[in-house]
Amino acid sequence: MTVTIPIIETERLILRAPALSDFDTMCDFYASDRATYVGGQMKPEQVWRHLACEIGHWQMLGYGRWSVDEKSSGKLAGNIGLWNPHGWPEPEIGWDLFEGFGGKGYATEAAIAARSYAYDVLGWETAISLVHPENHASRAVAKRLGAQRGEDYTHPRFGTLELWRHLSPAEVSDGGMEAYA
Repeated sequence: MTVTIPIIETERLILRAPALSDFDTMCDFYASDRATYVGGQMKPEQVWRHLACEIGHWQMLGYGRWSVDEKSSGKLAGNIGLWNPHGWPEPEIGWDLFEGFGGKGYATEAAIAARSYAYDVLGWETAISLVHPENHASRAVAKRLGAQRGEDYTHPRFGTLELWRHLSPAEVSDGGMEAYA
């Protein structure tokens, strides 16, 4: 299957296909403490495999996480989008922001775009986000998106994670978060 990864533009961001050119910035992220709540630090060899996984997810499932560029600087700000690898409890909307890009609302802005794509293009009826219990910033993003806290999910490698259930397509279209974005 050959998949064309769509480019989505928001007010301040460009969501585009992950590419090998993202590797060095991803290495910096996964070598930093910012990676603590998204699987932990990785060496470059592991980051290369992770980037290949991000690209392969699109090819295998027809959707995935986008590389997110900040329009004003052209810099890679993070990886945000749709994720559902083997062993995941349900399709997820996930976000990882790189150093210097947190606290600007970028995760929320890109996650709203990703959720709209999941609902409007892919026909999803629901989505979750998994949040490490100590990742207060990620929890705040889930809340800003209108997600509701569900039961904990225990992943065999990542441990206990909070499960946050997103608004349904009907709730979004009836005045959910997109109505105010």
